[in-house]
Amino acid sequence: MTNNLFISIIIPLVGINDYFLESYPHLIDLDYKDYEVIVLPDDPVSEDFPCIKFIPTGKVSPAVKRDIGAQNAKGTLLFFLDDDSYPEKDWLNKAVPYFNDPLVGAIGGPAVTPSSDNFFQKVSGAVFLTRVGGGIPERYYPIGDVKDTDDWPSVNLIVRKDIFLKIGGFNSEYWPGEDTKLCLEILKENKKILYTPDVIVWHHRRQGLFKHLKQIGSYGLHRGFFAKRYPETSFRLLYFIPALFVLYFALFIVSLLFFNKLSLYVGSGFIVYLGALIYAFFDINKKIKDFKISATSICYIIPTHIWYGIRFLQGFILTSELKSKLRSIK
Repeated sequence: MTNNLFISIIIPLVGINDYFLESYPHLIDLDYKDYEVIVLPDDPVSEDFPCIKFIPTGKVSPAVKRDIGAQNAKGTLLFFLDDDSYPEKDWLNKAVPYFNDPLVGAIGGPAVTPSSDNFFQKVSGAVFLTRVGGGIPERYYPIGDVKDTDDWPSVNLIVRKDIFLKIGGFNSEYWPGEDTKLCLEILKENKKILYTPDVIVWHHRRQGLFKHLKQIGSYGLHRGFFAKRYPETSFRLLYFIPALFVLYFALFIVSLLFFNKLSLYVGSGFIVYLGALIYAFFDINKKIKDFKISATSICYIIPTHIWYGIRFLQGFILTSELKSKLRSIK
């Protein structure tokens, strides 16, 4: 396979926004010859954006929009982006050679926080740069070598079109979480998914702690639900750790209120947690070399663990069904 395949870039969005206006020049200036950009807004777009193919979808979920984009795509490979992300100039050229291996069904690269983000957006992004904070830092920063993975977010996910259509696309009423389901279906086709650290996009983070926690809570709820619905890739200790921390914290409060002497022994576990936070600070600062952002991110990590853990337990224990509030394609 050579780098002359026709490529389809697929971007779901509600409507034209500042992030898309920022992304547009990057999308039409990639160092690759044959590609198309398919953008799927809710409503028709009146502005003129040369080289962009708009397909209005109505108010449906991102998963549905991506499925519609794939059905209209001419490319051999489908490059998925979020509306608040934009690619490196060599994104396509770096990605295509990985598909020389016929066993590779999809690849995923890091979605890095751009330097233009404000302070608190960078703090939100920094939380994910350490395993103590987000669990899988290679999703947010180019770390290590190419390796197999089994779950990758759709902000920077590239899939063979034939495989995508064979498994029915995202075909999902979940949001977020539709990418987890898609990746699981790819693996069931005996295809590999690769983590490719050199295939980079830039992804804006949430502004402020409230929006950060809202996103984190949604992740936790869906992962908890997926841990029982799709245990093949979601029933893992890594995802349970924040929930276990919440249960431990609750145990400490109970012991403090009713078993005061016992609370001293129970509370000793916080020494381990403090050590983990200290490690997280140095791990983050090693990557971004910004003391203030690194220190503030530790203040984000604690509520991140608590809120993710609470929502994970909600999804795992209390939620019998979980669907996007947006209309499905069916």
